Amino acid sequence: MKSSFFSYLVSLLTPIALIGAALRILLSPIYFNIEYRMPYFPVDEYGMTQEERLQWAPYAVEYLVNSADISYLGDLQFENGAPLYNERELSHMADVKNVVIGALRVWYLSLGILILLAILAQRSRWMPDYLNGLRRGGMWMIGLAVALGLIAGIGITTNPDVFWEFFALFHAIFFEGDSWLFYYSDTLIRLFPIRFWQDAFLWAAILALGGGAGLAFGIRRRE
Repeated sequence: MKSSFFSYLVSLLTPIALIGAALRILLSPIYFNIEYRMPYFPVDEYGMTQEERLQWAPYAVEYLVNSADISYLGDLQFENGAPLYNERELSHMADVKNVVIGALRVWYLSLGILILLAILAQRSRWMPDYLNGLRRGGMWMIGLAVALGLIAGIGITTNPDVFWEFFALFHAIFFEGDSWLFYYSDTLIRLFPIRFWQDAFLWAAILALGGGAGLAFGIRRRE
């Protein structure tokens, strides 16, 4: 009974661990350095060049994972001395940082519990149940990743409203009111247009799908 409970706990934690890993990869310089160089990536109608995006994006991404306060972004200025971000953008970025830090803490916690359960499974001789939990969690991750990938893919190729409604729901869950909506002339939109987020969710789905498939089909069912 106990090993069965822990096995399903492993299954529940596995998608969280995989999604967290995908998030951490997307929060590295790898993603935006590739994304901005894609031939289809939209140009900024207000004139921000690819080089300027590559100049300013690292500050926004680094802020989300470092220990600095909002002055890290608030002190940034364009060459003409104008602030890079307005007060509404800075307030939103502070909120985003809280969400990201919370998500990463959940990721670290899920990894820690999975490691502890692996040690417990080895010592208590229910490793087959632990491995079955990983395999089952991998299957659950495949389902979630396919759903997320379809939403992002349809939004990119067929109907942008599909992704926008999902994007709005996502923000409604984690942010208050319309604090995440900005003008097209605002720096956050110029740096991170909707295509940036469509591709981010698509890549998160692909990365999580790969991890889920590896667990689901790489681990044999144990008796």
